[in-house]
Amino acid sequence: MKRRVAVIGAGPGGLACAMLLAGRGLDVTVYEKQNRVGGRTSRLEVGEYRFDRGPTFLNMPHILENLFERVDRKLEDYVEMKTLDPMYTLYFDGGRSSFTMTTDRDRMRETIEQHFPGDGEGYDRFMADQALKLSKMLPILQTKHDRWRDYLSPRVISALPFLSIGRSLYDVLSDYFTSEELKYAFTFQAKYLGMSAWECPGGFSILSYMEHAFGVHHPIGGINRLPEAMKQVVEEYGGKVKLGTGVRQVILDGKSAKGVILENGEHQLFDDIVLGADFAHAMNHLLPEGVLKRWSPRRIGKKKFSCSTYMLYLGVDKSFDAEHHTIYFANDYEKNVREMTKELILSEDFSFYIQNPSLLDPTLAPEGKSALYVLVPVPNNASGIDWEKEGARLREAVLDALESRSPYKGVREAIEVEEMYTPADWEKLGIHIGATFNLGHQLDQMMYFRPHNQFEEIDSLYLVGGGTHPGSGLPTIFESARITAELIEQKAGVLT
Repeated sequence: MKRRVAVIGAGPGGLACAMLLAGRGLDVTVYEKQNRVGGRTSRLEVGEYRFDRGPTFLNMPHILENLFERVDRKLEDYVEMKTLDPMYTLYFDGGRSSFTMTTDRDRMRETIEQHFPGDGEGYDRFMADQALKLSKMLPILQTKHDRWRDYLSPRVISALPFLSIGRSLYDVLSDYFTSEELKYAFTFQAKYLGMSAWECPGGFSILSYMEHAFGVHHPIGGINRLPEAMKQVVEEYGGKVKLGTGVRQVILDGKSAKGVILENGEHQLFDDIVLGADFAHAMNHLLPEGVLKRWSPRRIGKKKFSCSTYMLYLGVDKSFDAEHHTIYFANDYEKNVREMTKELILSEDFSFYIQNPSLLDPTLAPEGKSALYVLVPVPNNASGIDWEKEGARLREAVLDALESRSPYKGVREAIEVEEMYTPADWEKLGIHIGATFNLGHQLDQMMYFRPHNQFEEIDSLYLVGGGTHPGSGLPTIFESARITAELIEQKAGVLT
């Protein structure tokens, strides 16, 4: 009889894990409370326009390609992927100065020398050093870390000199560049973790390297096409993906997970349970009170969480001659980041990001129109900000910034449809305190100190997603799915 596995949440991690397990012959059922797959990576439709709800690009696509290959499938048969070059344009000084980032190393070095004379040599050193750093860190990111003695393993010991322990991401980039703007250009990726570059561990300098080495990619139809493709593969192997079917609680027999209670009251029994829901939300809501010690609600309340995001999805009756991705830095960027992550207040001088995908991807908006995605990093809901009041005020400030600091002149008058999403909305979606990038990635919340892929307190209960090892971001979430799937496959005796 096939081993039965329940996956709670049809986000990218849950679906990747379900795909791997179904491909190994296990009987997999995915439960998703929303009416579409993807979670934070789902599709949003407003009128004739389509948007990605959350992530808007894929880095290191070979990781996902490898997962498809493990189940005898090819990602390219399900998703058409476009490589972006240039990757993005960065704007400073109120939009008056800008430069464009590319994966072409000769052009990138020329751009750096043109704007920041003398720093081209630092770029060459950065790329060489980070290639070595990534090669040392990958074995850590690709294996479970649930025992103290893992720190004594050869893979960790060999990586230690490259982890930049005790140094921030900003500190590390200061070894390579003298220009503040250039340092920001290679450290803003800390925002992918919802962190400040002045607090983010220096080991994460590999984030910007991965972009420059492996490129930035856009699936036609949006990133939401990735979970939809994985759902298709799950079903091809006989798995079930049940949408609009939420889980109320995990059924426990002593210290073993035995099944789930659905929101409609049904009880379903399984051999293994995979939690793909937001980690802190799941701990606070999906497990009986009092069964956890390490991850009790009281202890979770003491953990550090990422920032949040304020979103505007704009369907506009106009086409704009602007890059696919653009990022606008606050005039005092360090103050903006400090206010967002430390002081937990809204910055008057804020940074923002715009995706303008319709020039490349005709599936997202009618011809001659644009589906614009605008993101402002903001504090999470520990701030106590009243988004009923501040949401509308920030909307006006964002539209003013688009008109005055970017190529998007006339955007306000061209809006046909729009939707706003605030940290309060993210929390309603089941994301703890609206922290869209999950648990913080401080060293005391990484590896052994991050929630383990297999629960230590409850048998047959597993985790996938940004809240477990190795962390947030699509490539690492896919790695978490592979690690967790292999643990279950080993238990089921089907690991090859």
